[in-house]
Amino acid sequence: MYEEVMQQTFFGNTVSEYLVSLAILAGGLLAVVLLKRIIIRRLLVWAERTATTLDDFLIRIVDSRLVPILYCGVAYLSIHSLRLGPAVAKASDVVIAALLTLFSARFLTAVIEYMIENVWLKKDEDATRRYSVKGLLPVIRVVVWGAAVTFLLDNLGFKVSTVIAGLGIGGVAVALAAQTVLGDLFSYFAILFDRPFKIGDFIIVDNYLGTIEHVGIKTTRIRSLSGEQVVFSNTDLTNSRVRNYKRMNKRRVVFSLGVTYQTTLEQLKEIPGIIEEIVREVDLTAFDRAHFFSYGDFSLIFEVVYYVLSSDYNIYMDIQQEINFRIKEEFERRGIEFAYPTQTLFIAKD
Repeated sequence: MYEEVMQQTFFGNTVSEYLVSLAILAGGLLAVVLLKRIIIRRLLVWAERTATTLDDFLIRIVDSRLVPILYCGVAYLSIHSLRLGPAVAKASDVVIAALLTLFSARFLTAVIEYMIENVWLKKDEDATRRYSVKGLLPVIRVVVWGAAVTFLLDNLGFKVSTVIAGLGIGGVAVALAAQTVLGDLFSYFAILFDRPFKIGDFIIVDNYLGTIEHVGIKTTRIRSLSGEQVVFSNTDLTNSRVRNYKRMNKRRVVFSLGVTYQTTLEQLKEIPGIIEEIVREVDLTAFDRAHFFSYGDFSLIFEVVYYVLSSDYNIYMDIQQEINFRIKEEFERRGIEFAYPTQTLFIAKD
């Protein structure tokens, strides 16, 4: 009687075969549950005691990404232990393949994101660079999921290579239409890895100047001194001569001043020394030279060169203002007059 019941057939499988399938399913699920509740839980407790975050990540990623794959594997083994019809077998293969692809793609993206954020960027103290690199994450997700879908379609029997070959002419047309976008994308990678500037840098591009606000995959945005936002394509920036004033260690300053022709020779010889002393007394400056440069139309011209030991424009202007005040004060004390545009008319009588 028992053997007769076990040998009864339903939908092409005997009762004993159904029981074996259920045993495989129950045993597999029990093994996965034990793995999750005992081993993984203990590993999580152990990982929380360590200083590194890598073990925490690996255990959590196994718990959230790989355990569902194990469930799918158990279900696959249980179902395929039975004799199934072609349609049912095909449907189960499609469902299992889709689930495995889904969880595998999620697992791979999680690992890549962790490597970027906690291994690569953790060593980089530049917060703006971390912000820019995170712009790569959507691109990485698109690539991973695109590869996963292609792999799934190929395993389901679709001739992906034939489809790709058939799209060859259309792909060329799309590539030609999207060459500007692709150019900006590659320029973004050039900016990201070569780092000619970063967010917060003050740059000048042709006739435009301002502070970098955002570096995107296609465009870079600059806040100009007058307040408006200027948007550049990344290709424009990589093809242009960019002057980055934030990277400037010191600023070379050249200015000139003119005194009247009535200034005596003794006073003229004193002026370079006066200016040198004034510049050296101002903080964050390095004096270079001061010379009687030339005879102008209405003045005797002196040229002064010094360095401001800061890239900050406001500091530079404060220093130049202080130097101008002190030169004015010293010249007035010594009776040296600044020149201004004048004409002297000499009339001779015969």
